[in-house]
Amino acid sequence: MIELSLNQIAEIVGGEVINSDGTQTTSAVPVIISSQATSDTFFAAFVGSNVDGHDFIEEAMAKGAQFALVTKNCSAPAIKVQDVRKALSDLAIYVRDKLENLKVIGITGSQGKTTTKDLLKHILAVSGETVAPEESLNNELGVPLLILRCTKATKYCIVEMGARHVGDISHLANIAKPHVGVVLTVGTAHLGEFGSRELIATAKSELITSLAAGATAILGTYDEFTPKMIVPSGVKRILFGEKSACEVRAADLEVREGRAHFDLVTPDGRAAVGLQLLGMHQVSNALAAAAVATALKIPIETISAALSTAEVSSKWRMEISEVGEITLINDSYNANPESMAAALRTLALVSQESGGVSWAILGKMQELGESSAAQHAAIGRLVSEIGIDNLVVVGIKDYLKDLDSMEDGGSSEVHYFDTKSEALAIVEHFAPGDVVLMKASRSEEFNLLADLIKERLQEADK
Repeated sequence: MIELSLNQIAEIVGGEVINSDGTQTTSAVPVIISSQATSDTFFAAFVGSNVDGHDFIEEAMAKGAQFALVTKNCSAPAIKVQDVRKALSDLAIYVRDKLENLKVIGITGSQGKTTTKDLLKHILAVSGETVAPEESLNNELGVPLLILRCTKATKYCIVEMGARHVGDISHLANIAKPHVGVVLTVGTAHLGEFGSRELIATAKSELITSLAAGATAILGTYDEFTPKMIVPSGVKRILFGEKSACEVRAADLEVREGRAHFDLVTPDGRAAVGLQLLGMHQVSNALAAAAVATALKIPIETISAALSTAEVSSKWRMEISEVGEITLINDSYNANPESMAAALRTLALVSQESGGVSWAILGKMQELGESSAAQHAAIGRLVSEIGIDNLVVVGIKDYLKDLDSMEDGGSSEVHYFDTKSEALAIVEHFAPGDVVLMKASRSEEFNLLADLIKERLQEADK
């Protein structure tokens, strides 16, 4: 953060300094978990439904926090406000306005935000100090926390922007004020909350309509909505994808060991890229990152080299590990129909190349609304259509709904378990050379199942 006195911060957020004369200057960054407090932080005390952050102020101060942001009286140096969340947003808006040389990149889309962020950070870090969320800080709390990590030395800030309602992204864009806005794709994630893909597209387009003259809008060409988004006057538009009309595109695309290799084509030339990330669906994420870097005048040679060396840095996203001769793919961070289909196609590719048996262990995809049963059934059909050997379903029978009506009942052998603990029994059927995918929405906690499967395999391998 930029250096301010407590009195200045209190004025910015409409609060009052307590237990201090307010002359103390600080560039501390906020934390909302007391155990994460250090001497370079201040503690924002939120009152939740189950936990009151004010009960942890002493712990935060003991760990070095310089002051607290509170809504109740306390004994520590603090700034008392009516609403801690609004205060953080107001402070972030002020700091963002003062950092005139900071280049902010906003990224939204139904899938791929975090991977695109990771790839872009890998590219931009070569050029200057880059701030990006370590986890998905993509909401009305996370974005201010991210902006407040920026200093006068920060050259780039990459902001993920999520939405559950129309208007959410407009609010986030008002805080971040991006120079570059990226819409990856409009899919069916959060369909249950929005009600239609048209409304999802409206929400995502708020990032583009928020851009000021001189900014750049970067639009994917992987659905029917994104490339048609209206770009404000004075804002440059860049399309990315695999079509010849795209300014940033992939040519001569091929797959080796489940990873995409292609020629990156931009207005600056052509360069070879060999991704380390698993799956053909990573091409669109790489192209989005390349389009941003191109807009920021990063040389194409730097872009291609960075894309070819970048690895997964965010957990539970197509994480590959091997136990003995069995390959595990942990993609348990989240799931929607598009990302589920992409992960399954990757599983099919990898298992074909390894010559082993493929196992898809799937749990529920949340937030699909009235289309949930149909969407799960469609994924069940896809598993069979693309030749996955084994479909292992945990806790939701909708995946199996249409399999009986398929010719020969589908080509996949089906296994159903009510719980994750019961599903562990499937491990005894794995054999050397097999490839196992684990995927579900985050609330299903398939990361825990992935850990248990790995532990059981390691025990068996001893």
